[in-house]
Amino acid sequence: MGIKANPDYSIFETEITVRPDDIDMNNHVHNSKYLDYLLMARYDQMKKNYKVPMEEFVRQGYSWVASSTYIDFLREIKLGDKIAVRTQVNSYEGAHVKVNFWIIKTDTNKIAAEGYSVYALISTKNGRPVRIPEEIIQKYTI
Repeated sequence: MGIKANPDYSIFETEITVRPDDIDMNNHVHNSKYLDYLLMARYDQMKKNYKVPMEEFVRQGYSWVASSTYIDFLREIKLGDKIAVRTQVNSYEGAHVKVNFWIIKTDTNKIAAEGYSVYALISTKNGRPVRIPEEIIQKYTI
């Protein structure tokens, strides 16, 4: 597929070391762990890079929920491997943000997996989607 970066938004990176509990019976990272890596990276980057941690969204009465995720698995990741999870906002529409991601094996600098997720901003009062406020879009447009 080849996820193309959007030149209008920054790409941020979080480094992770693969742990024993990430490994499946085929001796490589279980496919479900890729979503854990993505979630870990997004939380890290929300705080570190965008300066709007998840706790701030909750304080304002919002939360993010995943609407869809697409992943191409390209190379195996094994125990002890170091990876970099790179993410980038791709676009906004109403209550939704599309986020590109690339999971890179740092020893080879090759993409192990890539894809995108679509997240919806919801009200914690009623669980319904809400349009992403302009001030949030401005903070994430870096």
